[in-house]
Amino acid sequence: MGHQVVVWGTGNVGRPAIRAVQANDDLDLCAVVVADPAKVGRSAGELAGDDPSGPMATDDVSSVLDTGPDAVVYAASADFRPDEALADIVRCLEAGADVVTTGLFPLYHPSSAPPELLDPIKAACDRGQSSLFASGVDPGWAQDVLPILLSGVSAEITELRCQELFDYSTYHAPDAVRELVGFGMAMDATPPMLLETVPTSVWGPMLRVLADGLDLDLGPIIETTDRRPLAEAVDVPGMGRFEAGTQGAMRFEVVAETDGPRLVVEHVTRITAEAAPDWPRPPAGQLGLHRLIISGRPRIEVAISATDGSDNPAEGGNATAAARVVNAIPALADLPPGPVHPLDLPPPGFTRRR
Repeated sequence: MGHQVVVWGTGNVGRPAIRAVQANDDLDLCAVVVADPAKVGRSAGELAGDDPSGPMATDDVSSVLDTGPDAVVYAASADFRPDEALADIVRCLEAGADVVTTGLFPLYHPSSAPPELLDPIKAACDRGQSSLFASGVDPGWAQDVLPILLSGVSAEITELRCQELFDYSTYHAPDAVRELVGFGMAMDATPPMLLETVPTSVWGPMLRVLADGLDLDLGPIIETTDRRPLAEAVDVPGMGRFEAGTQGAMRFEVVAETDGPRLVVEHVTRITAEAAPDWPRPPAGQLGLHRLIISGRPRIEVAISATDGSDNPAEGGNATAAARVVNAIPALADLPPGPVHPLDLPPPGFTRRR
């Protein structure tokens, strides 16, 4: 019998997480936790969009944790409910379950996470003799293990840039698109994602992981942001109308100088392909792209476009983020209790599939 795994949440990350658990020979999906009453009693396979197999979803967290699962994939959104997400994760850790999650971004680099977040996690891990691994934004591995791996085939590096180019009209999270990222927001208002220090709080941990992996001393982290208005109104299926003159494109960089190469995370995102036509964009016909650019000798550029059985580029990226944390579950069982640095895990590799 494999590790008994619970998937908590069936949204953009939870759906591919269910599929990733079911595909992994070392894992057994024992429960699915949902918050929406309409999802209670529906099968995991149905909620993941594949078939009617698997356990039936429940909203009874206590009964699930009382069964003593080995691990929980916490895929419920933390964007609008960080305190509740932290409480949920602490509850799982205290119950003795390892937790993997794509939320709570500061925990991607545990030692730099703020005490109000890190201390309760550490205490819960001690009480439950459990571990936590957080990764996933953009989609996690593309900004830590991939650039570290490719740095080994370059003789000289002056800059290492992790870039996301994305059309948010395909992202199935309307509240986040409008209220966090700010598409459709008036240009004289600042969206929460671009408030001072927020980009660093979300993407700075990955720069710190990268610096650790490359053995670099990290200097100050600098943020730069830019926004462009829509030239005309657009209607987006599932998200409604975005008026002319409101935010139509957003761009930012989170940059760290080091005692070696410059480290950069860059986002260029739009609500429609026509916005900010002079900014970098994916190749024609693609709506989303992750790109790694290593400047030096030789110059290396790797472009990644993941798909997951649909035309929605967000689905493929979310699937890789989910698989990254799901496939780390067996390794967590062999690590000491506590929050886990990404580089404490073995290199990601092919996992036996059912």
